[in-house]
Amino acid sequence: MLSDIEIAQKNKMEPIASIAEKIGIAQDQLELYGSYKAKVTMQKLRSLQSKAADAQQRGKLILVTAITPTAAGEGKSTVSIGLGDGLRQIGKNVVIALREPSLGPCFGVKGGACGGGYAQIVPMEDINLHFTGDIHAISIANNLIAALVDNHIQQGNELGIDPRTITWKRCVDLNDRELRNVIVGLGTRMDGTPRQDQFCISVASEIMAIVCLSRTISELKQHLSDIVIGQNYKKENVRFGDLHCVGAVAALLKDAIRPNLVQTLEKTPAFVHGGPFANIAHGCNSINATLCALATGDYVVTEAGFAADLGAEKFCDIKCRKAGIAPSAVVIVATIRALKMHGGVAKNALSQPDVEALRAGFVNLAVHVENMKKFGVPAIVAINRFVSDTEEEIAVLKDLCAHIGAKAVLCEGWEKGGKGVTELAHEVVDVCEQHAESAFHCLYPDEWSLRKKIETLAVEIYRADHVVFDEVALKKLEKYEQQGYGTLPVCMAKTQNSISHDKNLLGAPSGYAFPVRDVQLYAGAGFVVALAGDIMTMPGLPKRPAALDIDVDEDGVVSGLF
Repeated sequence: MLSDIEIAQKNKMEPIASIAEKIGIAQDQLELYGSYKAKVTMQKLRSLQSKAADAQQRGKLILVTAITPTAAGEGKSTVSIGLGDGLRQIGKNVVIALREPSLGPCFGVKGGACGGGYAQIVPMEDINLHFTGDIHAISIANNLIAALVDNHIQQGNELGIDPRTITWKRCVDLNDRELRNVIVGLGTRMDGTPRQDQFCISVASEIMAIVCLSRTISELKQHLSDIVIGQNYKKENVRFGDLHCVGAVAALLKDAIRPNLVQTLEKTPAFVHGGPFANIAHGCNSINATLCALATGDYVVTEAGFAADLGAEKFCDIKCRKAGIAPSAVVIVATIRALKMHGGVAKNALSQPDVEALRAGFVNLAVHVENMKKFGVPAIVAINRFVSDTEEEIAVLKDLCAHIGAKAVLCEGWEKGGKGVTELAHEVVDVCEQHAESAFHCLYPDEWSLRKKIETLAVEIYRADHVVFDEVALKKLEKYEQQGYGTLPVCMAKTQNSISHDKNLLGAPSGYAFPVRDVQLYAGAGFVVALAGDIMTMPGLPKRPAALDIDVDEDGVVSGLF
């Protein structure tokens, strides 16, 4: 059996200019990065934004999400790509919009992030490793801000910044636990002001969020200017704009703001742009990539990171709120193996038939279906098939889904590509036609207090009984309200491995206390981050990192990426 990377390397790609032509983008409207990757020019981006702004001209938006992740795997990206190819198989004009992979998971525990089997985006090695340099640009822009802040203090501190209050973190796009807490400025007086500092992974940085939520250079500059970097000795907020260096940081991001165009194995166009994690950031590809897809496709397949309690919720409450868009349907990906794991089966026993464990673990899927219905969007369940799945288990899962009002469809994109996902494609089209008038709405209005927004998420989405706030979190929330940030949405940072804050609580935990230990203001991005449990914004490497399997030969051919 071929590995994912071997399947990708055997595929013959079309020149990206030919892919672009399929969706009305001429070669002179692209900036080529070799033969198979390209960015849309700024002029063309503006044109596509204008078209997508008209609800009558833009395509139907399909959001793909999933059940709570397990070690058994769910395959959300594989289903997203397979669905795009499946829609094209049944004659629909479809464009895919996905996130860029982070190097952290590539060398950590997950490996590559371009789909799998015969449902992949390519060139997968390029996309996984450096792509067009967007995440590197974001990292450098983030760290330029850090350098400028520390230099301002070193050179006289005209703004009176209190070094003890600096909230701006440096970043690197790797899993490196050693950088979670560091001391900077050691040495002589010329080496800076010593203080405690932190690193986050680049995909959790506020710059990543800003790039993903900005449409234009002017918007980008405004968001950068609004970043709160700390306080002065009078306890007043200091914004990055006060340092008068916004233009330099924006210059580093002038290309990163433009979407990248690639293709699937079956030559379906795919905009891949932006890569925030969904457990510690807002988890969605860029607004610009989605708008480009909506302007060029009749159907747009996009995904949000991790499960529906994280990425999908943030897609609805943050991205849709800010972009003025709405999904026409939601696809929730589940595997029988993962549901059995939620039902208590050990990973090494998942290949054995176990209908009772499937029934027990189904409660996890049921919560996610219920959650999506709270946003007024019809939900379809995609059963990502594994060879160990039995016909009895498949029939039971379909019946369980029917009882909660969700159609379950078998998907075989990993093995068969788009042909294995045509049934789901037909179901998606039917649902979109049946619900032509969108009933989509966000979970909470802008005017609710930040505390009420957090409590609503905890109770309505995570099924907690109540929220326990640390005193430091409550004081910050009160301060943010007083400073005029109370209307911002909330971005929850919590484990992806449970609907709750505790990674060990599988299935559908409920009635527990949800702890919020701290909150952080992302004034530039336009949301407040709430940190629950022991979540970290800088992941660590596992005992056996994926980096141990990755190599490259004398011809530059990569192996072991996934």
